[in-house]
Amino acid sequence: MKASRVVLAAVLALFAAAALFATGSPEPGPQAGPQAAQPYPLTFLTSGDVAARPLKPDDRIVAELNKRLGIELTVKAVPQNAWDRINVTVAAGDLPDVVTMNYPSASVNQWLADAILLPLNDHFGVAPTVKKHLEEMFKWTAVGGKYYGYVQPGTGYNYDLCYRSDWLKKLNLKPAATLDEFREIMRAFTLKDPDGNGKNDSYGLTGEKNLVGASPQIRNNFLFVFFAYGLKWGDYTLDAKGTVAPYFEDPAFALGMKYLKGLWDEKLIEPEFILNDMTLKEQKFAQGKAGVMTTWLFRNLNRVETLVKNVTPEGGIAFADGPKGPTGTFGVLVSPKGGGGVLTAVTKACKQPAKGAALIEFLVASGRDLLEKGIEGIHYTKDAAGKIVYNEPERAKDNFAPNGWAHPLAWGHVAWPLTNLYLPDTEPQRERAIESVVVSKRNQKPNLVPVVAPLEIELETTLTDIHNQYFLDILFGKIGVDEGIAELSKKWRSQGGDRMLAQVNELYQKVK
Repeated sequence: MKASRVVLAAVLALFAAAALFATGSPEPGPQAGPQAAQPYPLTFLTSGDVAARPLKPDDRIVAELNKRLGIELTVKAVPQNAWDRINVTVAAGDLPDVVTMNYPSASVNQWLADAILLPLNDHFGVAPTVKKHLEEMFKWTAVGGKYYGYVQPGTGYNYDLCYRSDWLKKLNLKPAATLDEFREIMRAFTLKDPDGNGKNDSYGLTGEKNLVGASPQIRNNFLFVFFAYGLKWGDYTLDAKGTVAPYFEDPAFALGMKYLKGLWDEKLIEPEFILNDMTLKEQKFAQGKAGVMTTWLFRNLNRVETLVKNVTPEGGIAFADGPKGPTGTFGVLVSPKGGGGVLTAVTKACKQPAKGAALIEFLVASGRDLLEKGIEGIHYTKDAAGKIVYNEPERAKDNFAPNGWAHPLAWGHVAWPLTNLYLPDTEPQRERAIESVVVSKRNQKPNLVPVVAPLEIELETTLTDIHNQYFLDILFGKIGVDEGIAELSKKWRSQGGDRMLAQVNELYQKVK
């Protein structure tokens, strides 16, 4: 119990200290004498990215990084999102110098309580971009004026509402401007044989099981319907007294559920969507089982469209704004809560924490050109017009991803390609991919409370499961909309929702 109170106190301090942040102190000058020439052996424990290749021994990019920073870097990478492995390693006391972890998370809360992480403030002199991002975007992460890690400031602008463009063309339709038009498109995609195979085997809309939830953020296949009906935020709503309340108590939820239930009752939604993961959802879309889905585009745009063309050569995708509701509101996705979901920090095991801070700065800013392009004259050259010409054989020696994509250290650790809208000149449909981000940004809704309370993390699974069950029971007609919402609200609140909302309301009063 005592440990729990310490954790809670530390985390509440984290979120309450928005106004208390420190400026960086100048870095001490370089040491004189032989010791200054000795590189510091620095270990980095992090999560990889499925799109990246692993590091190779004798990597020339790492050698250049070592030379610039005066370190001898060892990277220990776990598979993408294998955060439990990092947590087990740290819990066992095998601390690296620098570590990344999903954020906000109970693990980071515990590390703060156990004083495992060192403040970056004293080393802002070698990390000016880190300082700038934290002080401009993430003041609320400070604990007593100290920043204990760099928060990935990813935009998340790469989630779009997608249509089968060949189906639209065949049926002489355009992406829906309104909910009424969207319903008509769903009917056409379901009933008018859009793929021309002479069978009644297609549906309007599909989704996936992992995108239904409500705590601490709404993650919902059909979120665009609630935004169309006037839902303002991506996490909560405000009741008549101005108090934070669950989003399903907003009038937009009841209106949206009635609309969705109408689609379901007409058999316009793919009936097994709840069994899909992202891969299966995209496969069904490509195979013509459904004509509309929400999915990740940007660097995935060409991949998704290629899936479609592999089945239907004349096929394609179109991305568009979410349909507008009665008052003209629309949206598709939610802003990332608490940053982009990753914290990179220097641990107490680091004997030269300035070197750890310099590595984070390198990955964030100063080394991006090297990590994305490589070494000029080796990994790339420039033609007379200044256009990059990639030397793929040389890049392959250092495990750059092919076709102009980046070095392993550029992916998923501190920043992703989306952070800087990075796409190599060789990327197919590069301009369309960037346009998908423009559309996604236009359709992104903010959160009412941009920070995460400790109980949101602790109770997420319990409260999400309750929400999911009632959401599906309402959609499938097992319980009426109004009756289902009333029962959902009562059970959700009694199983910890009210306790969680009390913390969230405290945070809301501080950050609003």
